[in-house]
Amino acid sequence: MKFVLSILFTSILFATEYRNSVYPALNSGSLDKVESVIASLKGSGAEIDAYKGTLLMKKADLVKGPAKKLDLFKEGHELLENAIAADSDNPEFRFLRLSIQEHAPKILNYNDEIEADKAVIVKSYPSLDSDLKKWVKDYVSHSSVLKAEDLID
Repeated sequence: MKFVLSILFTSILFATEYRNSVYPALNSGSLDKVESVIASLKGSGAEIDAYKGTLLMKKADLVKGPAKKLDLFKEGHELLENAIAADSDNPEFRFLRLSIQEHAPKILNYNDEIEADKAVIVKSYPSLDSDLKKWVKDYVSHSSVLKAEDLID
């Protein structure tokens, strides 16, 4: 039992550690920052896939050349969608996808799950940890989909 609790605590600690670098990189608009955080993501699992996938799709927005943009977006899309398939009720994964969908070019047709993702985030918001709540609150200040009045503590 101690071993299981230790693994659980360690995975939560790493998720929080990664989160504190992933979200600032997503908000930075800096290709160097995004690449640096992608390189720092170690291990495997749904959290790593979700973070890496989201960062790759953000990187697609920052690089030059349509072929490179599309390749990065597809790679990131696959990682994020696999993470969501592994844990479809995870509000953080849904939040990451919502943030990409809302800003993805229409030509990519990556916007079918906006309302479903919003519903999961709104429903789960009261039980989110304070760090993730902070990022969601920050996001609503510039979102046209997710609004502050949607989030009830």
